[in-house]
Amino acid sequence: MSLASYFLVLLPLVSLSLALVSRPDLAENTVRLQNLQGGGGLIGARDSVPAGYVAAPYYPAPPGGWVSNWTAAYAKAQVVVANMTLAEKVNLTTGTGELMGPCVGNTGSAMRFGIPNLCLQDSALGIAATESESFGVDLPLPICELKNDNYIDNTAFPAGITVGATFSKVLMYERGLALGAEARGKGVNIQLGPTVGPLGRKPRGGRNWEGFGADPVLQAWGGAETIKGMQENGVIATVKHFIGNEQEEYRMDIIPHGLMKAISSNIDDRTLHELYSWPFAEAIRAGVGAIMIAYNDVNGSACSQNSMLINGILKDEFGFQGLVMSDWLAQISGVGSALAGLDMAMPGDGDIPFLGLAYWAYELSTSILNGSVPLSRLNDAVTRIVATWYQFGQDQDYPLPNFSANTDDPTGPCYPAALISPTCVTNEYVNVQVDHNIVARNVSREAITLLKNANKTLPLSTNATLKIFGTDAGNNPSGINACNQRACDEGVLGMGWGSGTANYPYLDAPIDAIRRKAADVTFYATDTFPTGITAVTGDIAMVFINSDSGENQETVDGNLGDRSSTGLYAYNNGDALVEAAAAKYATVIVVVHTVGPIIVENWIDLPSVKAVIFAHLPGQEAGDSLTDIIFGDYSPSGHLPYSIPVAEDDYPSSVSLVGFELFQVQDTFSEGLYIDYRYLNKNKVAPRFAFGHGLSYTTFSMTSMTISSVTALTSTPPARAPKGATPVYSSAIPPASEVAWPTGFSAISRYLYPYVDDPESITATGTFSYPTGYSTIPKDPPPAGGSQGGNPALWDVMYSISVTVTNTGSVPGKEVVMLFLQYPSDSAWDTPIIQLRAFEKTDTLAVDASETVTLQVTRKDLSIWDVVSQNWVIPVSDTEPFVFWVGEGTGNLTMACESLSKSCNGGRASPVTVPAR
Repeated sequence: MSLASYFLVLLPLVSLSLALVSRPDLAENTVRLQNLQGGGGLIGARDSVPAGYVAAPYYPAPPGGWVSNWTAAYAKAQVVVANMTLAEKVNLTTGTGELMGPCVGNTGSAMRFGIPNLCLQDSALGIAATESESFGVDLPLPICELKNDNYIDNTAFPAGITVGATFSKVLMYERGLALGAEARGKGVNIQLGPTVGPLGRKPRGGRNWEGFGADPVLQAWGGAETIKGMQENGVIATVKHFIGNEQEEYRMDIIPHGLMKAISSNIDDRTLHELYSWPFAEAIRAGVGAIMIAYNDVNGSACSQNSMLINGILKDEFGFQGLVMSDWLAQISGVGSALAGLDMAMPGDGDIPFLGLAYWAYELSTSILNGSVPLSRLNDAVTRIVATWYQFGQDQDYPLPNFSANTDDPTGPCYPAALISPTCVTNEYVNVQVDHNIVARNVSREAITLLKNANKTLPLSTNATLKIFGTDAGNNPSGINACNQRACDEGVLGMGWGSGTANYPYLDAPIDAIRRKAADVTFYATDTFPTGITAVTGDIAMVFINSDSGENQETVDGNLGDRSSTGLYAYNNGDALVEAAAAKYATVIVVVHTVGPIIVENWIDLPSVKAVIFAHLPGQEAGDSLTDIIFGDYSPSGHLPYSIPVAEDDYPSSVSLVGFELFQVQDTFSEGLYIDYRYLNKNKVAPRFAFGHGLSYTTFSMTSMTISSVTALTSTPPARAPKGATPVYSSAIPPASEVAWPTGFSAISRYLYPYVDDPESITATGTFSYPTGYSTIPKDPPPAGGSQGGNPALWDVMYSISVTVTNTGSVPGKEVVMLFLQYPSDSAWDTPIIQLRAFEKTDTLAVDASETVTLQVTRKDLSIWDVVSQNWVIPVSDTEPFVFWVGEGTGNLTMACESLSKSCNGGRASPVTVPAR
């Protein structure tokens, strides 16, 4: 979330802000009251949610440190935390305030132990808000001609949805590795990515493009491989947003709390496990160091203080050992969020930033001294933070931040929100790009998805006469970084808008790349078809259109983050532009840059529309990555990471954007497991383009398919192992003097400190209103737990399926092989007809070359979440098999293996039966 969003919600509340400023005693008492109320601060009880959707209490917060591969880090942290003062502990758990440090988020420090202020920085596709410098470095040719007055020294990578469209685990990892290298080079301790929530339940959802696609397995691999790459550099990755943040509008509480509560995502237990938390569990298994909690409620309880989500699922069932942070201003109480398992408050401010008010900081010190928050909970929170710092080696010569997210200048205020701030070196202009443009170009190219190619229109000859239409082919004439956080739709769409963006060092526009390759190119930089054009026989028209979305703090063309105004249609008159070109030219190629599915029915079947390319969101390499494909240097190998429907109402009404409701918007996930292709298949609705669809310039065959059993099938996994030991500390309340203001200390105004005025006067009263169901007695370990991500047996390989892929065409190319699971026909469980469970991408295959691809199916892949036993179960059948369908998407499945007979064959009738349109 950006600074702009704060002002949007603050504008109607100026009078309240002024009252708090003029009455500091009132401001302090207001925050303290919210601390003492614990469960929800001044909000009080949340609105009732529909029957069956329950946010059960789960207390106390399970301590970390019991997973073996974190043992060494926790041992180091235990030594440090045992010797910390109360002030030092609180300092590390609380942000210093918005604009109170160089990064978008900054913790306090514990310098006695060598722990600096930790730097938290967006985004999931690059280092956001980095400084620019005068152009003075060499750019990769031929991009050097694109230079402007300033030069950004980070890479603007392709967005998550683009990465998902590659279906390449190698590229997922390589992009993560490059992201982490740039974060470390900038001195970022905690990078705020990757994004696996939203999952993409709502096609109009504003931030779907930050994730990897509308399927939990695709999201899981994208997230896990990104995390592995990022953390290879010692950077702490942050998987976000946990959980149910599927719509942007109404996602936040309106300030002050009580005017309107954040949207409640009402999700049943099975759906939460099998869809929305699946990629988070995989991220935890991959060793992610941090998790960001979402703004919204789940089942009527705010994510930031939802004890079932944080304590029960993340920390107990999934065995998460790292730190849980709030999204920016998502924290809505002090005691309540602490007891529910929150470990780090970001950016530290309370209801209203820039006033020096907080739910934690000095209030958390108070809560420890008065007994409302157990010391054990604070000890665990700070231990998790310090252990994560050690786990990734940040005690070993890790760089400090060398940039400012607040200014491009070399020097400036250290704390821009302070009334009076000292001056610091703010930017050192450290270039961290190295050769990451190559990684970015590889991802962008392999994501390009060819949806239609009649008469082999593509690839083009460089001698073709090309007429290019649409502003999306060129750059924003006001500058590639002219719009704050990309919150406009001007020029080629390389990313959506919001905090998930980064500044472009350059943006290689398609028109520039096309002109570098082709000799006869005319560009009409307009979204209205020009008058007076005469098409000449042989002319080829290329029409560039796009569809944008982003974070809710900004509105673009009437879209409130989500695609609330345009729906699933192109921005800027794009559909009409295609139709006009198709009426004039005999050959039209449509290139689409988009955040997600768009409706193409107005023009897809027009005779002139010969080819359609989805280039997704390519980041800085929009140009060469596209020309690599359209001129045939590479064969396209991208596949759709979502379905494209014929009409938006082909989806269930429950996945539409939810409108205003007084007090609290209710968003009930009544469709359960049935989103995207799962819903379309169940209801026999034919999409225009199915999940996984993607054409190539060559052809492939899949043969010699085999299946083997690896682990004996049982209905439930082996019993989990007991938890290991966790750090133990003294339970004695620290001396109040530990949070007294140090003698002679010069405080920065509005900076959030752990210190308390007259701490000796604070005593425990024992009259706290704790959340319903609060308990200090630990719960029995959940049967589905046992290690990071859950019971380790869930990842036992049950079946291994192999298939030989051969390039039977005329040019080299890559193929994606996807495996979809069909449950036994006699299963009593309601399950989607097919579900993606594994995928692999081949290397580049020369003509007639082959590669054997092996796809592994785990216990979890076969399992269903049983809400009664609270465990994963496999519906084992003695008479009906699991069927494993293999193909390149949901629309053309004809090969399958069966679990009982171990037989594999092709030429089978697809399990997906839909009537013809």
